[in-house]
Order: sequence, then C-alpha cells, then structure tokens
Amino acid sequence: MKFVFSIVFFWFGYFAFSQEQVTFYFDNDKFELNKVEAAKLQKWIAENTTSKILSITGSTDEVGTSGYNDTLSQKRVSYIFKQVNGKINIRPDFKSISLGEKGATSTNKAENRKAIIHYLLEKDLAKENEILGIKEAVEVIIPENATLEEKVKLSKVGTKIVLKNINFYQNTFATMPESQATLYDLLFIMQNNQNLKIEIQGHICCIDKDHRNLSTDRAKQIKRFLVYNGIPQHRIQTKGFGVSQPIYPIPEASEEQAAANRRVEIEILSK
Repeated sequence: MKFVFSIVFFWFGYFAFSQEQVTFYFDNDKFELNKVEAAKLQKWIAENTTSKILSITGSTDEVGTSGYNDTLSQKRVSYIFKQVNGKINIRPDFKSISLGEKGATSTNKAENRKAIIHYLLEKDLAKENEILGIKEAVEVIIPENATLEEKVKLSKVGTKIVLKNINFYQNTFATMPESQATLYDLLFIMQNNQNLKIEIQGHICCIDKDHRNLSTDRAKQIKRFLVYNGIPQHRIQTKGFGVSQPIYPIPEASEEQAAANRRVEIEILSK
C-alpha cells in the first residue's frame, strides 16, 4: 500500500453522514501509542473486523517546526495503518491524510497529538457509495452501426471511438482518398460542438515495435487536417500507441485482424 500524504480538506466532505470515527492519542513527540492507547486500538480492531476503513488522519500539537510536525503526523498515520492492515478491510482508494500542526484544533495540546480512523460499520457497507457521494457509472451502449456524429453524441468523457475508413498509404502518414468522408464528418462534428475536445490516437499493426513513431505521425496528420480547416489546436491532442494496444494478438492471423489493429481512434476529453 503506497501512502499519499497531503492536506486534503475536501475529503472530509465525504464523511458528512453515516460515517464512524475513532481517535487514538499519542504522547508528546511520539509516533507509537503508549500501552493504554495501544490496548484501546487492539480492542477496536477486535470489535471491527467486519468494518471498512476509509481514511486515517494524523495531526500534532504546535510545538516544533512545521516540517518536523508534518513528518511526525505522517509517522503516526503509518503506525496506525501498519496495526490495522490485514486485519480490517480498507478501501482501495484509502486516504492517508497528514495535517501536522494544521490539525491542532484544541487549546489542549494533548488532544491534538492524535490519529483518527474514519470507517464504515458492516451495516452501512451496502450503501457505501451513497454515503461517500460516489455515483454509480452508467454504461452507455453505442450501436456499432451508428454514425460518427451519433457516437459522439452518445459518448461520455473517456469514451473511445474508432474512426472507420481512415487509411494511409503503406509506411506513411499520408491519408488515402477513401479517408476523406470520415475526415469531413469529424470536421463537421468539431465545428458544431464548440466545447468538444478530443485526443486523436494512432495504432499500427503487424510489427513488434513502432520504430518510426508512425502511429503518432498518423494521429498528427488527422490533427493537421482539422486545424487547417479552422479547428483551434487547443481542442485537439494527439498520441501514438504503436502496437502496445492491439485488438488482436500480434502477429495477426489474418488481414482482417491486421486492419482492426491498424486504426485511428478519438477519445472524448470534454464535451
């Protein structure tokens, strides 16, 4: 588990309701619990084997430098994490929050030397996403025979769409005549959707490595066409994936598989 220590104040917004928390206090300048608090932690672990930890927040008093206190609160969070790891379920996007002396909210210094575990009880796990304000992703099914305009309209940010009938002369980034219809379809869509931003992604086939960076050059060629026809550059990004994301294993078993791997896609960045 990799810790990401940062001051994430917005995280607390997730815990506006239906969350639990337990606090453990540290002696001055210590990042390990004393016997009393350690026993309290072990008791809590034993009573919460079916709970789920959301985050651990560490803080210190205001004695010492800010840098020292930041490190000390990080160590306190790490200590607590090591005690609970493997014993209690932890969310995959677990947050490790180090507030240092910024977490000193009490006039009593001893009350600021602490680590807080935020967690959900077993009875609340069924509504975990609701409690955390996480909306379920809704899958959008885009018909294969839909037009490019319809596909873009139905798509969400992150959707990838293959540009059909975009072909290049062999070993070049020059488009063949049959590509014009799709290019102008894409231009029309970009002209009529001013907020649409895309990344054009190139893929090639049949070889073990894109030595000439041809996939990138082909993506850039599509961008050149759009920019030449008035689409602002900032709305178009480009990226070449070479043969790193084939639809079919390389070497392909047929020309149909090679053609499927040899493609240009657009990814919707914003709409």
